[in-house]
Amino acid sequence: MWKRCLVIEFGELSLLHCLVLAIVLANARRKHLFALSHVLLRWCSASVIAVDLAKQLIQGNPGSLALVLSTENITQQLYQGNSKGYLLQNTLFRVGGAAILLSSRLTDGFRAKYKLMHTVRCQNAEESGYQCVYQDEDDTGKQGIRLSKEIVQIAGRQLKENFTILGPLVLPITEQLRTLFSMLRRRLNGKATAMYVPDFKKAFDHFCIHAGGRAVIDGIQDNLSLPDQMVKPSRQTLFDYGNTSSSSIWYELAFIEKNHQGEKPLKRGDRVLQIAFGSGFKCNSAVWMRISPPGAPSPPCV
Repeated sequence: MWKRCLVIEFGELSLLHCLVLAIVLANARRKHLFALSHVLLRWCSASVIAVDLAKQLIQGNPGSLALVLSTENITQQLYQGNSKGYLLQNTLFRVGGAAILLSSRLTDGFRAKYKLMHTVRCQNAEESGYQCVYQDEDDTGKQGIRLSKEIVQIAGRQLKENFTILGPLVLPITEQLRTLFSMLRRRLNGKATAMYVPDFKKAFDHFCIHAGGRAVIDGIQDNLSLPDQMVKPSRQTLFDYGNTSSSSIWYELAFIEKNHQGEKPLKRGDRVLQIAFGSGFKCNSAVWMRISPPGAPSPPCV
C-alpha cells in the first residue's frame, strides 16, 4: 500500500511544465517516494479539483500524504494580436503557484493548520458555459483565450448551483428552515414571490473568492451581501498579484493568515470558504476549518 502521492495541476500546459513534471517524477520514483501521480489540466478552478482528488486518495489509504502543486504560467497563451476579446487575458493573468500538503495520519492532526470539511464541484455543460472561456484563433490566425461578456452571469448561475448543494452541509438549521419556507411559499403563491437568499455569513467566517477580475468579485459580493472586509483578501490579491489562476485562492488564504491585526482576524474554529471558477464552465468550492491557533509555528500556506 502506498503512503504518499503527488497531485499536480497546471493552469495551462507548457514545455516548462512538462520538464518540471518529468524531473519531479523521475526523482520521486528513484527514491520510491510516490506510488501514484496524477496531472490535472483544468485551468482556474483546478486547485479545488486537485484537493478533492487528493482527499479521496488519502481517505481510501489511511496514514498517507498527498502533495498538491498548483501553478500558472502565461507564457504559452500570451496573445500577440489586436482583438479586444483576447487582449483581456494579457491584462489579468499572471504567473503564480502554491503547494498544499494533505494528510490522513492521525498524528498530523496535532500540527495541521486546517481540516478539510467539504468539497463541492459543479460544471455547466451548456454551449454558453463552454464558450464563455475558450481557446481559439482570432480573425488573423493568432491564438489566444477569448473571454465572453456573459461570463459574470454564467458564473452567477454556477455559483447558485454549487451553493444549492453546499448549503445543507454548512448552513445553520435556522437558515435552512427559512429557505424551505420560502420555497414552499413561492410554490403556493407563484414565481412572482421573491426567494429568500440564505445568509452564508452565518456559515463562514472568511471568504476566498477566485480573483478572476473585479466584475467577478463584485458579482459574488452583491449576491451574497458580503461586507467589504470579507472580500478584501480577493481584491488585494487581484491588486498585488493579478489573476494567478487556480493558485489565487491560496494567495488569499495567506492574506487572511497575515492579517492578524485586521477587523476580523483568523482564529481557531473559523471556517474558510474557497470559491473557484474555471472554463467548462465550472464552479468549485472547498470548506476549511482552522484547527490550530494562528500563533502556532507552522510553514506558510503559500
